[in-house]
Amino acid sequence: MGNKKSRLRLMVQAGAAALSNGYAAGFLRGRIYTGPVKYFCVPGLNCYSCPGALGACPMGALQAVLGSRGRQFTFYVLGFLMMVGAVSGRFVCGWLCPFGLIQDLLHRVPLGPKGKKLPGDRWLRWLRYLILAVFVVLLPLYAVDFIGQGQPWFCKFICPAGTLTAGIPLVLSVPGLRDAVGWLFAWKNLVLVVLLVLSVPVYRPFCRYLCPLGAVYGAFNPVALYRFRIDQEKCTSCGACQRACKLDIPVWKSPNSPDCIRCGDCKGACPHGAIGDTLPGKKQ
Repeated sequence: MGNKKSRLRLMVQAGAAALSNGYAAGFLRGRIYTGPVKYFCVPGLNCYSCPGALGACPMGALQAVLGSRGRQFTFYVLGFLMMVGAVSGRFVCGWLCPFGLIQDLLHRVPLGPKGKKLPGDRWLRWLRYLILAVFVVLLPLYAVDFIGQGQPWFCKFICPAGTLTAGIPLVLSVPGLRDAVGWLFAWKNLVLVVLLVLSVPVYRPFCRYLCPLGAVYGAFNPVALYRFRIDQEKCTSCGACQRACKLDIPVWKSPNSPDCIRCGDCKGACPHGAIGDTLPGKKQ
């Protein structure tokens, strides 16, 4: 059952990545799609500048409106984030985010020992909130140029998804860009390489420590329409759920932890069927 659900999740992730980056002509021509659907956000982290991207990344869109002089669409972006979070919490991270899929695939590589966390995990988990506050909100709002225009600081200096799906493809396909790259592109590639290498031994290091979108959605996990529930009459606190969880969450104590990406591994591992959810028509 667990392997079947794992395959289903992988297929859903791949389908979501293909759907949100389905403009194949953009990759062939080295051009960014600018059609009408680009005005709408997709749920996961998905770079606007990716040649195949058909929608906007909610983090990139939020920085764009906060850093613009008019800020006409701030309420749309905030409303979108709140709506997705209120419905599903971090379900998006586990099932729909393209960069989450890449980390999942790398963690399957049978190379070396596998771990669930990095040294200093307790403190490193606060980094995503710091990045959200500083790079996504404060710097675009207040670090502005002489005409009052801010920059997308997270996209520019940190986002590995943008480097992988936008920066590298565009540099490879547009000769003029290869002559213009400098230290910033080198820095972004370093961030990307470190995270990709870490993804082999450690499960989802970017999602766990750095992703501001995960920080937003995770705040909704305890109150989202879709959330986990523990049947206290069935639960024996055996810890099987935590052992199965690749993020090392004690699900029996914190079924709706902000770290949970709703992969469902804990539900399949529970020997007593004590972990349920709020979907209608299911026994809790």
